[in-house]
Amino acid sequence: MSKTESDKKLLRLKPLFWRGLGRLLWLLIGTGTIVLFGAAMEKKDHRLCSDIKIEITGAEKDVFIDEKDVLDLINSAGNIVGKDLSKIDLKALESALEKNLWVKNAEMFFDNNQLLHVNIEERQPVARVFSAEGSSFYVDSMAIRLPLSDKLSARVPVFTSFPSDKEVLSQSDSMMLRNVVKLGKFIVADSFWMAQLEQIDITPAATFEIIPTIGDQVIELGNADDLENKFGRLYSFYKQAWLQNGINKYEKIELQFDHQVVAVKRGAEKAFVDSARARQAMEELLKPNIVTAGIDSAHTTVKLPAGTKNIALKDSSSKQVKSGKQVNKNLVDGKQNKVNNKSLSVSHGTVQPKREPVNNVKPKAVMAKEQ
Repeated sequence: MSKTESDKKLLRLKPLFWRGLGRLLWLLIGTGTIVLFGAAMEKKDHRLCSDIKIEITGAEKDVFIDEKDVLDLINSAGNIVGKDLSKIDLKALESALEKNLWVKNAEMFFDNNQLLHVNIEERQPVARVFSAEGSSFYVDSMAIRLPLSDKLSARVPVFTSFPSDKEVLSQSDSMMLRNVVKLGKFIVADSFWMAQLEQIDITPAATFEIIPTIGDQVIELGNADDLENKFGRLYSFYKQAWLQNGINKYEKIELQFDHQVVAVKRGAEKAFVDSARARQAMEELLKPNIVTAGIDSAHTTVKLPAGTKNIALKDSSSKQVKSGKQVNKNLVDGKQNKVNNKSLSVSHGTVQPKREPVNNVKPKAVMAKEQ
């Protein structure tokens, strides 16, 4: 082989050599990087937890789970501080924390200083509920029932007569619980109503009746719909009633009707009940001779046996006869007057039982919706 051919061959081999050498170097560098990365990871895995930092959010006023409670849950299987990081299962710890009903969400992670960060989001109650069976629990904004705490009592609206305390609620009871949450959230968000509303009772008709802090009337709210307008009308009524008559003049305030507030004056309902009892008492007195009896609020007519004139008990002012009053026995028995042997007539005057005037019509104060 000539020198020229040998030089040409060397020239062809040089690029191949350098390319092969470059590939080898890159392979060595890659292998070294992997080894170093693995060593670093192994070293980190064998680092120890230096400390724990706990942050609890969502608790604006009442803290039902504190740092001590969280630490007790984290360290339930052994002390975390000083433990090898590779032996700490953060996912399992998060799940354990979230089993506590007061924990809405839990997140945990280590920083570069091996400090364990624990972020807890606490559930906040919006109502305290007493069931008809006597049990009691809190409920949060997601309608999750929460247990009572030995540490404190939350200042939230109180609901009574909830129909069930079963673990699994029926469809109607679940709907009622959601309405409790809806009403509780509305009240909690307004400082005035939080101060003014002492208790909300759940009626058998699945409506709400409110007992205020100031005043001894009952506020019939109805259902949990259109709360902003209902409470807006109630607030406007309060401003007028306190200035004009005083709030204690009324024993019932009804908010179920659109664009108005209906207030029943004190004693009106009792008068209605007394008038009904008076009617019943009158019928009992006349029972031996009554054929039919028609009674209304303005005019009472009693039909007696044939041959006896009808006697009308008139009440032009729509007032009712109070119970316990006596009726002339001769008149009731349909007998003749023993003195003059004549029937009682108009000339002698219509005989009426003595009665006390009682208003039968419920006085109502109606106020138009405030614009």
